[in-house]
This record gives sequence, C-alpha cells and structure tokens, in this order.
Amino acid sequence: MYQSVHAVSVTLQQFLDAEIKADSFLFGPTAPFRTRGMVVSLNTPKEMADNGQEGVSVWLYRVIRDEQRLNDPPIRTATQLRPPPLPLRLHYLVTPFTTRVNLGDPDTEQYLLGKILQSLYSRSSLRGADLRGELVGSGAELHVRLETLGLDEMSRIWEALEGSYQLAVSYEVAVVNIDSALEPDSVVAVQEVLADVGQIVGAP
Repeated sequence: MYQSVHAVSVTLQQFLDAEIKADSFLFGPTAPFRTRGMVVSLNTPKEMADNGQEGVSVWLYRVIRDEQRLNDPPIRTATQLRPPPLPLRLHYLVTPFTTRVNLGDPDTEQYLLGKILQSLYSRSSLRGADLRGELVGSGAELHVRLETLGLDEMSRIWEALEGSYQLAVSYEVAVVNIDSALEPDSVVAVQEVLADVGQIVGAP
C-alpha cells in the first residue's frame, strides 16, 4: 500500500508523544510540555514556529531505496504471482523546538532530546500495538536507527529549511514497503510434483 510512508511517520510521532507524556519530569503538573501546550508534530521547526507551536518536530526529509532488497523475487501464492514491493528507508530529522517567546529555552530542548534518544534506543523496533494508521493489524516491523550526520550535512539541511541551526538528530526507519500497483499475474497451481530420477554412474 502506498499509505505506508505516512503510516510510519504517524507511528513515530505518536510513539514519541506517548513516551514524553508518560514521563513525569517532562509532563508533570508544572512541566513545560504540559503547561506550554507542546506537541510532537510532523511539521518542520520553521512551520511550527510560524504556527506558534513548541515541542518536537519529526520531519521526513529523505526517502531512499533499500538496495539490499531490490532484487527480491515476486511473491507467489497458489494462483497468483505478485510483483515484490518497493523497499524504502525513511530518514527523519528530529528536533526539540522552543520559541523565542520562551527565549529559545535550551534546557527544555536538551531534556526532550535526551528523552527521545532514550526512548528510541530502548525500543529500536516498532511493531504490533506500536503501529498506527494503515499499518495497524499488519505484520510490519520497523527498525529505527540513530544515524550520524556530519556538520556539513546538517548545515545543508538547515539551509534548505531557511532557518537557523537547531540542535537535532537524524533517525533512519527501515524497511518500509510500498506495494506495486500492477495487477498480479495468474499462475496455474501445482497439481503434482514429479521426481526427476536419474542413475549416478561412477567412474569406470
């Protein structure tokens, strides 16, 4: 299904939101995430700022093919031969974000970043009840990996966002499948397996 990309984004967004809200230090009665109405958003930090929001930006900035699975064979059932799905790896820029109204609160941003790192290190695979959107009830298993980006790479991302540099980390989520829109081919079911018998002749 082509909705997989969005479903993965929502899964990651809601997982982080639940982890933060379960933490009394970040979401207690006087904690900033609650008192300031912070959110976990799929928007960029700039879009959050334009909307007057604070919290965590989980922004999908890159989609690449999974080269290790590009040669997967077609999927065969009893009567059909389906094209293999397109395997993808999704890259997210995860940015704790506070507004100028709160003086760009670095303490809260670093607390949020620490919680994000802890949560995705402790649960690097999301499956079953973690899944959201169109992935609910599926057998999908998402593997989340912290990736290292050099300062130059990170700077280019922020230049593309037309915003000032923010403390951020990048995560890769794999493997995400996009099903082919082609109709499966019909095949004849195997009726009988015939053994190929031959005589092994030794050397004279």
